[in-house]
Amino acid sequence: MLLKRPRNVNSTRAAAILYGDWGTSKAYVLGIAFALAGYASFHLILAMAAFTAIVGINYIWVCKHYPDGGGVYSSVRHRNRTLAVIGALLLIADYTVTASLSTLDAFHYLGLQNPEWWTVGTLALIGFVNYFGPRHSGSLAVAIALPAVLVVLVLAAASLPHLGQVHTVPMAGGVKSYWLGFVGIILALSGVEAIANMTGVMQVDRGSSEDHPTVHLTARRAILPVMLEVTVFTALLGLAMHAIPDLSGHTEDMLRYMGEYFVGPWFARIVSVVFGLLLFSAANTALLDLIAIMYLMSRDHEMPRPFSHLNRYGVPHIPLAVATLLPIIVVLVSPDVTSLAALYAIGVVGAITINLGACSTNFKLNLARHERILMMATFVVTACVELTIAYEKSHALVFAFSVLGVGLATRSVARALHNRRERAERLVPPPPEPAPLPAFQGALPVNAILVAVRGATDTLRFAAEEARMRSAALYVLFVREINVSVFGGESFAEDTEARRVFEKAKEVAGETPMIPIYAVSDAPEDVILDQAATLGVDYVILGSTARARMVRLLKGDVVTRIAERLPEEIKLLIYG
Repeated sequence: MLLKRPRNVNSTRAAAILYGDWGTSKAYVLGIAFALAGYASFHLILAMAAFTAIVGINYIWVCKHYPDGGGVYSSVRHRNRTLAVIGALLLIADYTVTASLSTLDAFHYLGLQNPEWWTVGTLALIGFVNYFGPRHSGSLAVAIALPAVLVVLVLAAASLPHLGQVHTVPMAGGVKSYWLGFVGIILALSGVEAIANMTGVMQVDRGSSEDHPTVHLTARRAILPVMLEVTVFTALLGLAMHAIPDLSGHTEDMLRYMGEYFVGPWFARIVSVVFGLLLFSAANTALLDLIAIMYLMSRDHEMPRPFSHLNRYGVPHIPLAVATLLPIIVVLVSPDVTSLAALYAIGVVGAITINLGACSTNFKLNLARHERILMMATFVVTACVELTIAYEKSHALVFAFSVLGVGLATRSVARALHNRRERAERLVPPPPEPAPLPAFQGALPVNAILVAVRGATDTLRFAAEEARMRSAALYVLFVREINVSVFGGESFAEDTEARRVFEKAKEVAGETPMIPIYAVSDAPEDVILDQAATLGVDYVILGSTARARMVRLLKGDVVTRIAERLPEEIKLLIYG
């Protein structure tokens, strides 16, 4: 049996991950806006909030029409692969700066000296931790998002009595100054691309199936509340900022200073800690998104094949190294929030422009008339923003072209190597196609044992002997653990280790009925528990683990988690 990758991301978890990007924007957008326009910045903040809402609405529609991945790379590659790769590389530029900017600003909020060096160390630590494919990132995002929302609510409520002292002035320089200021603070959009990439692992809507999935409701429930919180409270706090007399500085920690002014020093410390953690979470999410997009491109032969090689914890090790080093290099070259913000927008705005442009002109998509019109209009605005950034910010243009140049050169090498392998394979007889896994039909066996294995180990032989002794059928479950947030089209046919395990299982089972089960998941214990309950087995057999203390700390122990959650009527045997 072949099991599909589980769709286990619900709307709450998706919203928390999205809030990790959109929610953090308040931490630096307000300060940067005030640095650009002073007491005229509210008009820019209001325009930016409105535009963010429009982009969010567009991406609800993108998620609706692309339930298996609606990010720029996934949605555009079936029309033009080169354009899709350019969009993906622009996202790589965006995620790189997101990781650098978020981590650097976190240390400004925490008030530490030499924040750039703390940033370098923290990014290296995040990369090291992700080597082990740590779990619970979605739960951690929820745990951090909740106190952040509470802090924002308290700060907004405390600022309401001061709105009578708001002081705003018109912006000098006319329409051009307004436009350039607006372009300068568009810093809160990459989250929608990240959540669009996740539609392939989102829970399907009620009434649809995994064979014909729709995730419109899940995506809408994730995007709308976050969008409303970000737009409404960013605008409100932006207005409250204008009630502080003689305000200057605090570009990097405006929310902390507002907390001190409107509530008190004790609340400022809470703001620092909560938003520092939220910014760290955003950096971690950006790093994981970097890994995912490079892995997906490698699976499509748009990046060298070694980029899809996994370590023993299901993490692509070369993308992990690149995703860790790129933000470190960027923060060393550009070690302040304002300069990083200038690099930030060119990547995400470019990716969104390509995605919305491709979707709005794709007449095979069943877009309603008003959806297509608004999407085209949004595409025009984002295209103008991108061109303005490229014209006005030469260093951002150089950064984007550097990423595109290196990425497209790497792609050319990858495609050349792939074409060479294909030509070589045509010169030799192709190996026999692996036999497909049999689909189980008929009634389930009365007596059955499920063994979950990672290799042709003694555990497999023990399970076969137990099944033979108890006259039971033997289910052999192999879970290919892949700790990447996007699906890369992994298949049983190319998994040589899994085929070797099933061949060995067939050999040791002998006359005992043996049913192989293959799955791809980032949560092996969930697959084991689900199959044990679905198949109604009597025993689950696992091999004992001898993981290092660090791995147990980061990932926990699979055997322990299964023992805690396994139904009482199913017995657990641990071998070794």
